[in-house]
Amino acid sequence: MKVAKFGGSSVANADQIKKVAAIIQADKERKIIVVSAPGKRHETDEKTTDLLIELAETAIAKQDTSSALNNVIERYLQIAKDLDLEANVMIEIEADLRARLDETYESKGRFLDTLKASGEDNNAKLIAAYLNQVGIKATYINPKDAGLLVSDEPGNAQVLQEAYDNLYQLRDLDGIAVFPGFFGFSETGNLVTFPRGGSDITGAILAAGVKADLYENFTDVDSVYAANPFIVKDPVEIKRMTYREMRELSYAGFSVFHDEALIPAFRNSIPVCVKNTNNPKSSGTLILAEREYSLNPVIGIAADEGFATIYVRKYLMNREVGFGRRLLEILEDANISYEHIPSGIDDTSVIIRESQLSSNVEAAIVSRIKTELDVDDVHVERGFSMVMLVGEGMHNTVGVTARAATALSKQAVNIEMINQGSSEVSLVFGIQQQDTKRAVRVLYEEFFGPQVIF
Repeated sequence: MKVAKFGGSSVANADQIKKVAAIIQADKERKIIVVSAPGKRHETDEKTTDLLIELAETAIAKQDTSSALNNVIERYLQIAKDLDLEANVMIEIEADLRARLDETYESKGRFLDTLKASGEDNNAKLIAAYLNQVGIKATYINPKDAGLLVSDEPGNAQVLQEAYDNLYQLRDLDGIAVFPGFFGFSETGNLVTFPRGGSDITGAILAAGVKADLYENFTDVDSVYAANPFIVKDPVEIKRMTYREMRELSYAGFSVFHDEALIPAFRNSIPVCVKNTNNPKSSGTLILAEREYSLNPVIGIAADEGFATIYVRKYLMNREVGFGRRLLEILEDANISYEHIPSGIDDTSVIIRESQLSSNVEAAIVSRIKTELDVDDVHVERGFSMVMLVGEGMHNTVGVTARAATALSKQAVNIEMINQGSSEVSLVFGIQQQDTKRAVRVLYEEFFGPQVIF
């Protein structure tokens, strides 16, 4: 059995949905289909999810929702017309949207979740109707009925363990199960969404629940590439990689997967294959628990921007028991998570996402660190990028850090921070944000050979 997830670009319009139907028909093992909301039809288009967020915000502001609602309805209506679907499909979708708008919720977060989730939910209904129309027996599955139970955290749902046992029953369904991505239900019946991009998470949860032999993630690229093709021209394709490598690359900015998406597949040892809806015959990228290692210790290079550093210095910090715990407690009290903590004898730096640090929060944190920890210096610097080399082969290879640092120095890219986890699957360089593209290109050239600069 295979679980296949189709992203927003794969279900953006009628032509794409016809490709999805052909892919389903081509392999009888594809029994469970997870779908996203319709994505962009062209570069300047808006995603349906963005239209739904606009609709929700308009309603929350108690403004006229007619125009915003019509924009959403028109997206589905165009798809339904182009697929020659019967009118009752659109009647059901429009009624669903209006009902969600009319409901009263205890918080804005719940209302926003309900509106956002309608993108995937109604698209699943539409696609199930089309599959039946072309002779493929298909059933729309409501996540509540299927028992996809999640924690009650609006916008940040986490799957509950009992959900996996509930979902196993989908194996017995006759025909194709069409399942909306992105959301589940709490034990008290509240609709709750995963973090944005969470349709990938739904796919992996379903694959684990039904104990699938393979989880296929269909997108708009032939495979995962060794570097961002918008930075490096024609980067090499990665044919096989491990879960840990994909997780590290996703965290560091690769957009193929949400960085939490592979965890259910990883924990249940289910292989994942990234494939192209527009070129389904391509072998894609296979993600496994283990892989054979090539001569190249690095499998991919990723970069992410928008980091800040909280720099703290105190003489004899290393002898002060509990200093690190108290520093992190100050961040915890401000609801801030950290990414890296490189440190020396008398100083330490906490790397965080810059988006967490408003000017008011920054001032409060700096004040508490000065007062409560009695430090010699504390200040915040912004505008950093994290450039990451990833590869299981780095663990047994001497000189990777030296090669990378030398390559960066030749291009006058200053290294602000170096961090390597104990697993040695990834090596992170903190650099100034303006040097990001240059750093990725020079590292790619060092580990994968010369490439044509844009």
